[in-house]
Amino acid sequence: MSLKLKMWRSTRVFVCIVVLSLKASSSTIQLPDCPKIITRAEWQARPTRGRSALPGPVQYVFIHHGASGDCFTPDQCAATVRRYQNYHMDSHKWDDIGYSFLVGEDGNAYEGRGWDRVGAHTLGYNTVGLGFCMIGNFMQRLPNKAALNTLKQLIACGVQNGKIQSNYTLRGHRDMGSTSCPGTTFYNLIQTWPHYT
Repeated sequence: MSLKLKMWRSTRVFVCIVVLSLKASSSTIQLPDCPKIITRAEWQARPTRGRSALPGPVQYVFIHHGASGDCFTPDQCAATVRRYQNYHMDSHKWDDIGYSFLVGEDGNAYEGRGWDRVGAHTLGYNTVGLGFCMIGNFMQRLPNKAALNTLKQLIACGVQNGKIQSNYTLRGHRDMGSTSCPGTTFYNLIQTWPHYT
């Protein structure tokens, strides 16, 4: 009887800790007027190996693509984000997934390093910008309307909440280095967006 009581108390404490942890994560990531952001806990992220604060608001917004398969459901997209994280942490030996946020063709945004942590997305610019990765390969096609709308809403949300400067500069990853990212077709589109220079 004594053992059952201890186990019950232990389980209760664990549940309370998990709930408090999720609330803290959501309040930091899910800002007012943002599209839905799937938290790290929700997509089952591995623990980060380091945290460097990102001073904000940032001047740059960098657009990437994952150069991978497509995802159209939350389960598919979460699995793809986990694969990206594993690749970044295991192959590159980075502290975490490189991107600040990822966007799936399910219309959801996925928390990477988030608004307030330095990423590993654009060499030489990680401390002055946020990296947004569109999940999929966009060399020959555009992301769907749901994904494009979510990306635009996420950037606008960052501006409204003081995470991105109102006069920010938008760039494709290929503008900053030798890469085809964010895919030729998608890159041609972002060059028509406000703030692209």
